[in-house]
Amino acid sequence: MSIELPALPWDRTALEPHVSGETIELQHGRIQRAHVDAVNTLAPGAGMGSASLEDLVRGAQGALQQHAAQAWNLAFQWRGLKPALAGGGGEPKGELAEAIVRRSGDIPRFRRRFAAMATALQGSGWIWLLQRPDASVALAVTANTASPITGDDRPLFGLSLWEHAYLLDYREARGRYVEAVWNVIDWGFVASNMR
Repeated sequence: MSIELPALPWDRTALEPHVSGETIELQHGRIQRAHVDAVNTLAPGAGMGSASLEDLVRGAQGALQQHAAQAWNLAFQWRGLKPALAGGGGEPKGELAEAIVRRSGDIPRFRRRFAAMATALQGSGWIWLLQRPDASVALAVTANTASPITGDDRPLFGLSLWEHAYLLDYREARGRYVEAVWNVIDWGFVASNMR
């Protein structure tokens, strides 16, 4: 079974002006495609040619696992974003908002903590909003291609902190990128991932 590059859930320019179509094309059209192609090249030789992408993230080793994790992480990220004109951005509601407030005190404090953790990461990686096995929510940063689906936590939202995610739009200003993404988070999708 070959892994397919999933289509974006919106047009590549739909997140503008917050994330440019050029950045989306770089991340999706070139980088994610390269990871998918690498998975399809490496999986048969590892005896995992019929495995799903999630199974490869959880069970493969070395380069195959890393390419699979990055392909999965990017596909998950796209589903967590929504054009501002289509209702993206704003603040979480309902059970998700309650869980965040229980953990952080309030939404502005959660946003500040998210930004502080995202900008503190040295090098490439991801920031995640996770649901723990006890149903609480937490923020976590993973380095490079690491994915939370290899553990017990349930990812609710993930944001790439790789330089190519923001360099074209914000140069080295990762904090400006993180702030801009608040305008295009699909809180409905994030909430739908809760147990």
